Amino acid sequence: MSHITHSFVPPQIVIGRDDDKKQIINLLMQQDADRNVSVIPIVGFGGLGKSTLAKLVYYNEGVVSHFQLRMWACVSEDFNVTTLIQEILKFANVTIDENLCIDQLQIHLREHIKDNKFLLVLDDVWNEDDNKWSELIGLLLGGCIGSKIIVTTRNSSVAIITGITPTYDLKGLPPKDSLSLFVKFAFKEGHDQYPNLLEIRKEIVRKCKGIPLAIKTIANILYSKVDEDEWKFVRDNEIWNL
Repeated sequence: MSHITHSFVPPQIVIGRDDDKKQIINLLMQQDADRNVSVIPIVGFGGLGKSTLAKLVYYNEGVVSHFQLRMWACVSEDFNVTTLIQEILKFANVTIDENLCIDQLQIHLREHIKDNKFLLVLDDVWNEDDNKWSELIGLLLGGCIGSKIIVTTRNSSVAIITGITPTYDLKGLPPKDSLSLFVKFAFKEGHDQYPNLLEIRKEIVRKCKGIPLAIKTIANILYSKVDEDEWKFVRDNEIWNL
């Protein structure tokens, strides 16, 4: 598990996620009368930009002012509650002894979130063990009403164990935004000045199926290249079969 795996993402470099960002922010601003802490699972397969969306929301000015405390932890495949508490506290700049037992760590965590409306992002969660999730969420219930936890995951079954909140299913980018993203990363200055590559570009982007990571990866391969044969080679490459 990595302590800090995210960095600020300038909103202007992200294309096609304005509506998703607005919807997640609206969910964050809602208050559930029957619970202090609620969970918002963002679900989608790899490369769709779940973490990027979470970063956009995390640094949004309205979100920053709405929550008294914000924390972030990348979970990946190791959902170890003790390690996870340590990472959350470290990110929140709480000085702790690495040798503290789980009971002592729990006390620090409860003290830190007490009387605070917090936002916690648990990025890239794979855990399907309901007991582990219940153990962690039980420690976070001391936050003020309106506290939120964003969970990003590739697995819908992971989202189900996080609670009764409906999942937010992240979709691929629409064709227009996919093309805009591709042009931004494939051409210098972000402008397509080569009409002879237009149809090949469309075919390549279509094969990316709206997945931002795939679009940017292929665009970077072709960056500043203007030879049609090179573009056709990428378009027809067997890598698409993967």
